Amino acid sequence: MSALAGRVALVTGGARGIGAAIVTELVAGGARVVVVDDGATIDGRSSDPSVTEAFAAPFGEAVIPIAQSIAEEGVAERAVEQARAHFGGLDIVVNCAAILRDGFIFKADPADVAAVLRVNLGGAFAALRAASPVLRDNAKTERGGAPYAWGRIVNIVSTAGLYGNYGQAAYAAAKAGLVALTRVAALDLARSGVTANALAPFAATRVTESIVPQNEAQAAYKAGALRVGAAPVARFVSYLCSTRAQHVSGQLFGVRGREVFLFSQPRPVARETLAAGASLDDLATVVERAFSPWFTALETDLDAFSAAPIV
Repeated sequence: MSALAGRVALVTGGARGIGAAIVTELVAGGARVVVVDDGATIDGRSSDPSVTEAFAAPFGEAVIPIAQSIAEEGVAERAVEQARAHFGGLDIVVNCAAILRDGFIFKADPADVAAVLRVNLGGAFAALRAASPVLRDNAKTERGGAPYAWGRIVNIVSTAGLYGNYGQAAYAAAKAGLVALTRVAALDLARSGVTANALAPFAATRVTESIVPQNEAQAAYKAGALRVGAAPVARFVSYLCSTRAQHVSGQLFGVRGREVFLFSQPRPVARETLAAGASLDDLATVVERAFSPWFTALETDLDAFSAAPIV
């Protein structure tokens, strides 16, 4: 039996790039997939439904295309309905849909920021909001056997949301929010046996192609580290959806070629108790003495992962 035989997945942004690689891997593992993707340009200003339809065609009955944006009203609900009507259920949600509209924070267009947040974060929430009641019901009916071990959520995030990057206020904020949404989903659905994890991918995509290096080191990084294929990312998503990953939830991973990362998550690293009525000078002394050794370097994700990938 294939590792994901009998499972049904919903993948947003699944017609190109990393999303397409994930769909291909899930189908190869025995899953059937509903793909929601409007074939949008990287900035989301125009769409092409034929992109999604052409991607789905070679898979035959294993993939159902919905050529709309997951951020549009009612699309998430329609996708869940299609999964249940055509495939008999829904077990896996993978959120890949994202657009990119960069601009330095002092120049950013509020409408662009709102559009990015609406797709990258709001679309993911819509998918989870529509799918989670089904995943909870699956646990009650013991879909796939007892104990229920098929419910999976994987949110594709970005190191830009962890480190920040020049001019990416909207994109980074949305991806950071998606990390938090993953944690909440993991907590809210834990009693139902549904896992939720976030994955920061390193792979050549339209997003990485659009990155404008700020120095020679970043240019060299883009030319090397950002040329990794998406297949290793897709394989790790498939693992997270397998029964072997039933105990893995609320975690933040990264995949770059043959390298796999587990990221720490924000927790206090230092603690001080202030004297009553502490002055500003007292606060400054505490910060300089106790906290400054723990400060996080002001570096971008391109700086942090400048070493050549292992492929």
